[in-house]
Amino acid sequence: MKSTLFFIAALIFTTTSIAQQFIDKAVIEYEVNTNLKKTMSNDSWDEMMKDNISDLKTSYYTYTFADNKSIYKFDRWSPKTRVSKREKDADEENIWYFDFGAKKMIMQKQIVGTNFVIADSIQNIQWKITNENREIAGYNCRKAVGKIMNDVYVFAFYTDDITISGGPCSINGLPGLILGLSIPRLYTSFIATKIDLNNNNSSDIKPITAKKTYNLIGLKTEMEEKTKDWFSYGEDKEENKRQKNLFLWNAFL
Repeated sequence: MKSTLFFIAALIFTTTSIAQQFIDKAVIEYEVNTNLKKTMSNDSWDEMMKDNISDLKTSYYTYTFADNKSIYKFDRWSPKTRVSKREKDADEENIWYFDFGAKKMIMQKQIVGTNFVIADSIQNIQWKITNENREIAGYNCRKAVGKIMNDVYVFAFYTDDITISGGPCSINGLPGLILGLSIPRLYTSFIATKIDLNNNNSSDIKPITAKKTYNLIGLKTEMEEKTKDWFSYGEDKEENKRQKNLFLWNAFL
């Protein structure tokens, strides 16, 4: 009887220990969906373009992390996606590198056909963690609501089984990895579809280098100055404001 009880206790201890093993390196695949037509304006040119593109822009990105550093970058397009070459080129060039230990980030973003490299401190996002839960890619995740760029709300589901405090693009700051993310004002969602614990691509996690780098405030000021006359056409001032915001939010996400 004592030996049976000992065996059961040992089994419970072993199972608990396995369940409590935290993941500190992996490669995650995200499916990213944007309702592209909702991001477009109602002018005649965009209305004509809508006939030539798919409703959803669907792509896949990889998030590779180890040693409290990460890199998030484009992997491939869904064969169902029909978008312009300019749109594809921009997404394919974007890269996000984070060093959480040093609290530094480096992002390469293609803006209006030019690659800009932003080197700055990791931005702080104020989060409110809720009691809502859902399972994503086999992991129990908890919902949190955050706000970026002053008034853009983001809805995230994170798991504390994966210890890094990151997520898609520049979204970070939760007590675990974000596996699901929705940004309604950008009509975009991110969902983890695959988590590979055996793929060790840590050599891919390296800072982006460039002859010239910008900080976030400096580049945003420059972009606002260069594009100040871009969104002033027509009489629909609210739509012009929406288009300008979409441009800036996407540029600095």
